[in-house]
Amino acid sequence: MTFRDVPKVELHTHLEGAAPPAFIRQLAQEKNIRLDGIFDESGGYVFENFQQFLDAYDAACEPLKTTEDFYRLTMAVLEETASHGVIYMESFVSPDYCGGGDVVKWRDYVAAMAQAATDGEKAFGITLKGIATCIRHRGPEASKSDSLCAAETAGDFITGFGMAGAEMMHQPSDFAYAFDQAREAGLSLTCHAGEWGGPDRIRETLDVLKVNRLGHGIRAIDDLDLVRRIVEEDIVLEVCPGSNVILKAVDGWDSHPIAKLRDLGVKVTFSTDDPPFFHTTMTAECEGMHRTFGWDKDDFIAMGKTAIDAAYCDADTRSRIRKQLESA
Repeated sequence: MTFRDVPKVELHTHLEGAAPPAFIRQLAQEKNIRLDGIFDESGGYVFENFQQFLDAYDAACEPLKTTEDFYRLTMAVLEETASHGVIYMESFVSPDYCGGGDVVKWRDYVAAMAQAATDGEKAFGITLKGIATCIRHRGPEASKSDSLCAAETAGDFITGFGMAGAEMMHQPSDFAYAFDQAREAGLSLTCHAGEWGGPDRIRETLDVLKVNRLGHGIRAIDDLDLVRRIVEEDIVLEVCPGSNVILKAVDGWDSHPIAKLRDLGVKVTFSTDDPPFFHTTMTAECEGMHRTFGWDKDDFIAMGKTAIDAAYCDADTRSRIRKQLESA
């Protein structure tokens, strides 16, 4: 069974991490940049653990230098994502990769990605919003310039602020300034937590950073009091099952807690995270959940409605996407 044509809403992707390998290889060839050791014989990305994944990710970003590169990247990602039935997506974009945290340079990159979002919507029928993102393992000081960039470009395209990277480095409280700055600019807030860290890491993220969504969040299942809090506070989880399996954050599909969390009343969504790195697509995510949990089209449409209700977009966009889901 294939679920390719089911309309989908995806909240948790990284723009650079969604780059098709062929696109990155072509861009590197154009610029005479050597990318050794990050592709396998079939041309896909290769790594064996989370640290190697981070290293491969950074290496794949090397050819991405100019605003034109990011325009082309965004168009390539939108075309591929839309081909799997995604009608709305949000993607993490980091000022660290787009001008090194310089606000003036960042504005130009945002303009290029926003133009691609407009062009991509016309060409492929998919709506894109950007979540400006700091990278945890680059430290609290870097996060301050990232959140300033986010605050200065908050608007129709940049609608949220978040944090990605190596979850076990630093404490959530170390990044309170950045999240406060983004909140004051009116941005919605999410943060990776509970992919590798336990319930305490999730709890501190909620207490200090005051987010309304959690990237991954799956380790909440280890603390039922925390699960109840997540339900009561209407926190939405951006779950990425295929990513969790490939990176061995869980032992396998059969042990993934997304179904248990959903049964306990948690609002869960599903996304691909960094799809070519994890050999996945939104179609493959549906197939994996169908195979493992018996979920079908109605489940995926319902989760899409949960996702668009939690999306960082304007009311008109939310209403339009919801109507598309309801008519499927």
